[in-house]
Amino acid sequence: MKVKKSRGISAFAVILVSFILAESFFYFVPGSNRNFENNNVENNGFVWQKKITYLPEGATEKVTVDPFNGAALHPKTFLGTMFRGGWVVPIILTLLLTVVILSVERFFALNKAKGKGNLIKFVAEVKNELKKGNFEAAQKLCDKQKGSVAAIVDAGLRKYKEMEGQNLTKEAKIAQIKEEIEEATALQLPSMQQNLPIIATISTLGTLMGLFGTVLGMIRSFSALAGAGGVDSIALSVGISEALINTANGIATGALAIISYSFFSGKVDNMTYAIEEVGFALTQTYAETH
Repeated sequence: MKVKKSRGISAFAVILVSFILAESFFYFVPGSNRNFENNNVENNGFVWQKKITYLPEGATEKVTVDPFNGAALHPKTFLGTMFRGGWVVPIILTLLLTVVILSVERFFALNKAKGKGNLIKFVAEVKNELKKGNFEAAQKLCDKQKGSVAAIVDAGLRKYKEMEGQNLTKEAKIAQIKEEIEEATALQLPSMQQNLPIIATISTLGTLMGLFGTVLGMIRSFSALAGAGGVDSIALSVGISEALINTANGIATGALAIISYSFFSGKVDNMTYAIEEVGFALTQTYAETH
């Protein structure tokens, strides 16, 4: 069995695709006229495609505004309220989609690295064969298990056999077996940990973007409170909606990223422990039998 470094999906490509999907979703789903009261927008189309004319509270003349200001938009669904969250929402959705896609990718990649059978059972069977001195059977178990863990163990077994005919001290042979296992692990570990730092970063970045959107919403709310001619209740509600929507989306994104990172980091740690356990058993067996 050859130890090959597997290549996972590119995080940059995932982020780019997620951004396109998030922007499309934001404009064509929450931005649909269906999510807003008909007295403010037309029955068909999208609110971001037209200017909105309305009569502000306490004013005598109608004004025309950009729909992204949200002043005349009265949402009747949750999606409409999400659209009121502003331009920060698709950024947070991009981070959320990135976490979801990378989590699915890591699930399949780490299952492949683990191999076909139960990892704990595989380690126990290999250790049992090592105690018996049956290295052919141990290598067959590796061929059957497949995956990165089995490839690393197989590399250690082959080095064990190679050391049988070497004119070196026992300590030097054990050191070379350890070194072979460490090199094989170093080759496979980056592929097992791939994209996990991105997920870890999003666990913080998602919350910070939600907080950023919250601050923007509160600025809008305070501007409405401080406006001339009295409080603009519509503009005030827009700011509050923007703050709350972004807070909720940011917290949800950060929480999902933390859960994902913890789960997959645990799986990587379990595989690392299994490799260390078999490596120790291999060197211990050599030390006891030579």
